[in-house]
Amino acid sequence: MCRVLRRRWYVMASLTLLGLLAGFHLHRSVPVEYESQSSIALLDSTAVAQLAPTFGNPLSNAGGSLVVTADVLIRTLSGADAARALQGLGVTDPYTVGFAANASGPMLTLSVTGTDRARVLEETNTLTAFAGEQLTALQAAAGVQPRYFVQTAPVVLPQTPVPLLKSRYQQVLAVVIAGTAAGFTLSFATESALTARRRRRAAAAPAPAAPGLAGPAGRTAVRAGRDHPPRRRRGSRPDATALLSGYLALAFFIPSNLTLPGLGGVGTPANAYALLCLFWYLASWLTGRIRPPAATRLPRTAMLVLALAVLGSYLANATRGSSQKEILGADRGLIGLLVWVSLVVLATAAIHDRSRLDVLMRRMVVMGAAVAAIGFYDFFTATNIADSITLPGLQSSVPQIATLDRGSFTRPRSTTAQPLEFGGMLALLLPFAVQQALDPARRTLARWRRWAPVALMGGALPLTVSRTSIIGVLLVVLVMVPRWRPERRWAAIGLLCGAVAAFKVVIPGLIGTITALFASFLSNGDSSTQARTVKYGAIVPYLEERPLFGRGFGTFTPDLYFFTDNQYMLTLAETGFAGLAALLLLFLTGIHQGGAIRRLARTENDRELGQAFFASALVALVISATFDSLSFPMFAGMFFLTLAAGGSHLGFLRRAAPQHPTVESPCPHTAPCPPTAPCPHRAPDRVPVP
Repeated sequence: MCRVLRRRWYVMASLTLLGLLAGFHLHRSVPVEYESQSSIALLDSTAVAQLAPTFGNPLSNAGGSLVVTADVLIRTLSGADAARALQGLGVTDPYTVGFAANASGPMLTLSVTGTDRARVLEETNTLTAFAGEQLTALQAAAGVQPRYFVQTAPVVLPQTPVPLLKSRYQQVLAVVIAGTAAGFTLSFATESALTARRRRRAAAAPAPAAPGLAGPAGRTAVRAGRDHPPRRRRGSRPDATALLSGYLALAFFIPSNLTLPGLGGVGTPANAYALLCLFWYLASWLTGRIRPPAATRLPRTAMLVLALAVLGSYLANATRGSSQKEILGADRGLIGLLVWVSLVVLATAAIHDRSRLDVLMRRMVVMGAAVAAIGFYDFFTATNIADSITLPGLQSSVPQIATLDRGSFTRPRSTTAQPLEFGGMLALLLPFAVQQALDPARRTLARWRRWAPVALMGGALPLTVSRTSIIGVLLVVLVMVPRWRPERRWAAIGLLCGAVAAFKVVIPGLIGTITALFASFLSNGDSSTQARTVKYGAIVPYLEERPLFGRGFGTFTPDLYFFTDNQYMLTLAETGFAGLAALLLLFLTGIHQGGAIRRLARTENDRELGQAFFASALVALVISATFDSLSFPMFAGMFFLTLAAGGSHLGFLRRAAPQHPTVESPCPHTAPCPPTAPCPHRAPDRVPVP
């Protein structure tokens, strides 16, 4: 990236300078805005406040009973009729009316913003008086007797207007950033265009003969050297595997609740790093250093469908009267979507060596096993080690995280945000741990090194005391074990029975608690299950209001609405049926990739790998009905990374598979055509003229 910017410095410098000049002009030409505020309170009439202990004092009765009246007054002042009336009184600048911040009673804040300081103060006085007149007019129109009128009392008189320098500096900074970003983008676009032109010229020019070679043989050697340049050393520059390994380290070992200020749950260091990796890929792609390999388009197509559904929901949120929190939630949803796109694009379009993809999968399993080991510590010490981790510049996005208990057991969460995320993430990675332990290429390693990740992940899943974890384990067993050879299958069943017996002895009561969870679920006596099913019906009104694209991706937050504990219900509320179809397409894409890898596999290891991808995608499909899975950054990151890795593995197998003969191409492209077979790649025999 730095080399490209250095070569195209004239593009970057000119547009950056243009942005600076535009920002300076904006700073000089745009006038400063001023804001003045006042506050009023609604008071009951003295006739209502006659009884003890108030004795006719309206201030002692200014409680929450008048909140509805205050809301009616706010809506009246915010309407078009009130705006026209205020314009007739001279209030032409923008104004806002709302509840006072951190007020428990009927307290209103009125503010006016404009460029003339004296005029802003005058308009604030007019707006304050007009609010009282409107309240009186509303009550008179309703036939209320004057002695029962609710009154307005000024609490804070119109304040001296203060300059709003922050918004002005933000506008100037936005113009400068826009110019710099345009220079950055056009630098790479220029580099890409010039590189493409050089390639066209090189392709059109005749190839010079190599020294010592003449004729067709020399041209063939030169062409082969141009098409297959010498490979650089592996450590010469970072590749996609190295970058994704950095993402895994940040995602696994920095607690999910620690985020950058102001970004909420989506602002984890791992997500910020993934966005930087996306810029790296775009720069490499624009300069022609990376080209997506063939047969890897399926995961990116599924992500495109999801992106279209999310963008549709974002526009749907913009067309309704959403609150400021919902607007910020929709913006955070777009950031999360870019993170998922980055993971899918890097793993499918930037990894061209299968050995490097295998390295990435092994690192994912090893780091997941380390997170599982931390979960063991949390369980047996009845603590959460992540609570003691603090990093400068990061803050917790989940305030007051408490250790969760079920029965007499502490539910570990390791470095994740919640035990459900911990169990779901391990269930996604467990099939790959089993596949790597059975890989014939790894039999030279010590047995404990191959099977330690399986033991750690499989052993940590029951410790979460969660139905989600147990369902995940059962799905992995039901998908993978029946495909094994009989001797391996029976050994696995015996090992599972022994593990259950060991848990019963080492941790008394754990198996009984888990069994009771499923028994209460099947008998419909579980309070948590009943609470979830009640919420499903509460989603219907929101879905009926906006069935196609929902209310906006990332807007259905618990502080505004309620917990859904079901990714499908949450998707319906936020992105409608379009988002639900896109989500199901993602899950089915992962399942299809696993089955296709198994069908194209030529070795036992590839067949096991395909079954692992199939099991992982099926686990994500099923357990997403038990909690809002994609709301948790670590689970979502591992899901999209495994989905992309499946597409990349499938691409390697498809490119290596022999081409089936067809009528148009009866012989494979990788093999010479038989002399008697018609082939479009061979010049036709000359037909004698009669």
